[in-house]
Amino acid sequence: MTELPDKLFFRIGEVAELVGVEPHVLRYWETEFKLRPQRSSAGQRLYRRQEVAKLLRVRQLLHEEGYTIAGARKAIAEAAGELPPKPQIGVEMDALRDALKRVRKLRAEIVALAGDMRG
Repeated sequence: MTELPDKLFFRIGEVAELVGVEPHVLRYWETEFKLRPQRSSAGQRLYRRQEVAKLLRVRQLLHEEGYTIAGARKAIAEAAGELPPKPQIGVEMDALRDALKRVRKLRAEIVALAGDMRG
């Protein structure tokens, strides 16, 4: 991960360089990923360290891991504890196996009954 300089706030040009995207991309990501950088008295965006870290994660998800915007938004929300955790796949698989056994048993009973009705 990119090492951030030891400072509290970063201007948009600095963040663009650190993250490796153009400033207009950062402005777009602000709207998609709930980022609200502070503004200087001149109105220039001032990003906090945690916002820069979030933007680095967004770039990683989108550019390196191939996520969509929606997928990256969901991954970030899950990591922040904003979404309920995904259900345990093993537990779901056990329940599906049990259901499949019941369906197969019922099917066998239906086939047997149908055979009795024919013969």
